Amino acid sequence: MRKFYILVLFLLSISSIYHLVDASLHVKYLPGFEGPLPFQLETGYVSVGESGDVEFFYFFVKSERNPKTDPLMIWLTGGPGCSSICGLLFANGPLGFKGDEYNGTVPPLELTSFSWTKWFVYHPEFLSNPFYVGGDSYSGKVVPGVVQQISFGNEKGLTPLINIKGYVLGNPVTYPNSESNHEVSFAHRMGLISDELFGSLVRSCGGKFFDVDPSNEKCSNDLQTYDQCISEINARQILLPICKDDYVLPSIRQTITNIITGRRRELKEFSGNDSSSLPPPSCFTYKYFLSAFWANNENVRRALGVKKGFEKWSRCNIQNIPYTYDIHNAIPYHVNNSLKGFRSLIYSGDHDMVIPLSSTEAWIRSLNYSIVDDWRPWMMSSNQVAGYTRTYANKMTFATIKGGGHSAEYNPDQCSLVFKRWIDGEPL
Repeated sequence: MRKFYILVLFLLSISSIYHLVDASLHVKYLPGFEGPLPFQLETGYVSVGESGDVEFFYFFVKSERNPKTDPLMIWLTGGPGCSSICGLLFANGPLGFKGDEYNGTVPPLELTSFSWTKWFVYHPEFLSNPFYVGGDSYSGKVVPGVVQQISFGNEKGLTPLINIKGYVLGNPVTYPNSESNHEVSFAHRMGLISDELFGSLVRSCGGKFFDVDPSNEKCSNDLQTYDQCISEINARQILLPICKDDYVLPSIRQTITNIITGRRRELKEFSGNDSSSLPPPSCFTYKYFLSAFWANNENVRRALGVKKGFEKWSRCNIQNIPYTYDIHNAIPYHVNNSLKGFRSLIYSGDHDMVIPLSSTEAWIRSLNYSIVDDWRPWMMSSNQVAGYTRTYANKMTFATIKGGGHSAEYNPDQCSLVFKRWIDGEPL
């Protein structure tokens, strides 16, 4: 049986092998939200591949500003294997969970203040609109390749021609072989390990902290001490407490090592039907559990037009996806896309230890493009510093999100603002 995945804002087909397989459904009401939806939501299925035997479930949210001229965007959540409903309900969509304590009914929804849908549109009549690809985390591997493939398709004359203009990435996985070594230096910069331990790690491990030679006893011992120092740190946002998650990953270093080597991650997933195992509502991860109750509710699935027979939805499904790790380094894709003249926005939460901002800065510097707007703070409308930014000659803008974590959901208002300014061509 095919898995049930949700792709949010899958706006249009990018080559002739993608097909809308069912008539779309215009959703006017959703369980958990009081009254009619104040925006236009459409759902349906897209078949992928020559045989069409794989289907993706999509959401379309129409622009709330000016659909005739606003850009279109496809948003792809990372993982690999995590559902893009995370973007719709946690980070950049018009709806989010209220966060009330679960009472056994459908978790309630509310309108968000940070919605990116003041921009999102769909339908063939919008093919001339500027088109962007966006994503976060592991999508840093996928998005640059998708942009490149769209460009190749346009050059080959594949239809429909897509007016691709650029891409957006948050805390992107780009080159794990190099990025993995920045975790230790980030921990040092943030005061999570001592100067003495950091110095010893650099000397004993030679600056390489992953896939260490087992015979290097001093390095192994230092890494064991390091692991003890950070074992109770929430790597996705180091200021937040560790709360029970809906699935449990191995250690951060082991996770990156698995990505490098192509090994599957061993996950313990939340079943989505046991309210007794929920963390308290004050936990940041509480909404993850709510999403499982919501997405697996039969009334919700019926309202969204989900086909019968699909198995239980889970937020991340990594174990059972036949995923091939064939992009080990996304930097060449960034180079090719820059040569094509595509714009890009790369943003990093400055309290994310999974993909530290220093690792992102490093691969951007390796592109060796000149700086046209040097490092400076960018401000919220309240004249408060929201982060820092730098712009390069290859039309790439890098921005940090002050107090941000591994994805836009940790600071959605700041991420929404940086996106809106960038997409409109305004300075941050």
